[in-house]
Parts: sequence; C-alpha cells; structure tokens
Amino acid sequence: MTTPSFSLESRVGTGLRIGVLALQGDFREHLRAVEAAGAAGVGIRRPAELDGLDGLIIPGGESTTIDKLSRIFGLRDPLRERIQAGLPVYGSCAGMILLADEIADPAKDLAGNPQQTFGGLDITVRRNAFGRQRESFETDLDFRGLGFSDTGSGVAPVHAVFIRGPWVERVGPGVEVLAQAEPADPEHASHAAVLDGTARIVAVRSGKLLATSFHPEVTGEKRVHELFIRMIRGEA
Repeated sequence: MTTPSFSLESRVGTGLRIGVLALQGDFREHLRAVEAAGAAGVGIRRPAELDGLDGLIIPGGESTTIDKLSRIFGLRDPLRERIQAGLPVYGSCAGMILLADEIADPAKDLAGNPQQTFGGLDITVRRNAFGRQRESFETDLDFRGLGFSDTGSGVAPVHAVFIRGPWVERVGPGVEVLAQAEPADPEHASHAAVLDGTARIVAVRSGKLLATSFHPEVTGEKRVHELFIRMIRGEA
C-alpha cells in the first residue's frame, strides 16, 4: 500500500535530535522513520544520552520488559523527570502503555508488584486489549490533526496495524482523542464489554505527548511521525 510521504521537500525534522528508547522492541524502525524525516535519530540506553534531545519516542515491544530494563539501566526516574519537565514524547503500542498514568490490568512480578509506567498522559489503558497475536489486524482510521497532509482532495486515512495493541478506556480533561477503531474480532477482544459500543480509542494527544495503539513504523505511514515533529516545533 502506498502511504503519504513527508510533506516538505526540505524534510520536516531537519535540525532536530530525536531519541528512540532502545532497550527492547522495534526501535530500529522508529530510528529509520525519524532519519527519513531529516532528524538525527539517537538510540537511548543510558541516562546521559537524554541530554540535548528535542524529543523522544518509546517504541512498541513488551511494556513489562521495557519497564524492568529502564530501572536496571537507571533510566526510569530521569525519563519521568524529563517527561514532567515537558520533553515531547511519542509512544506507540507498548509506548502508549508506558506513557499512561494508569493501567487497567497491570502485569505483576513474582512478588505481586504491578508494573510501573513513566506516566505523563492522563489516561487509563488496557494491555493486549484487542486480543492475542492471532487476532492482530489492519484497518484504516480517520485521524485528527493531519491537515498538513491535505493535497486538496482531503486527508487520506491512516492505515494502522494492531499487534496485541492496547486501547484507552479513560481520558482526562486535557487529553484529545485523535482516532478510534473497532475490534476486528470483538469476541476475542479483552474485556470487550467494559465500554458501551464497539469503537475504542487508539490515538491520543495531550500537550506535547502523543500516543498510538498501533505501529505506523511498520507500514511506512510517515504522517504520525511528522505530526510528532510538528508538535516538537510548536507547529501542531
């Protein structure tokens, strides 16, 4: 499928330094996406590597593993502090879970302690909400905030891939809903009866924090990364 390319020939990310948390998950795909936009992509594994960043991406992967490794590498508290101080951050899939202030169904370690998040987004998420790996699906989404990609015939939908993705069950008053999706197989969705109706929130924004349940880096959909870059620049 052909996906929209970055809208400016000069490449919107030129001059920016964007980190991608590289502890686990598909961080390489996100690094390629920001570099395609003209930004300098930096893999982040140590606290000192957070210095001088214009923005940070938390990739998809295993949220519990990223949580544990962030503490082992001494990144968790510095990350929380940077987010609270206003660092622009985009989280996809597991990254959405890690940006959430609350998890409806947190995993627990052997001692019974629930997994932790970096927080910042006033949302409640549910992990693996659309079902197991075999319930993964693709769909087209109406996605708010992509007016910059309008070529005169309207804004093309975002083609989204959901792989054991979370959904958002609660948004705070300062959170904007950007996109919603319907489970491809409602019978296998996790706790499908929790909310009325079938549409589930899969993309949100609050200030300079952005999160999606899906993986735009997998399909080559560049506009979500461009939106994040424009948020960093104060243009969106």
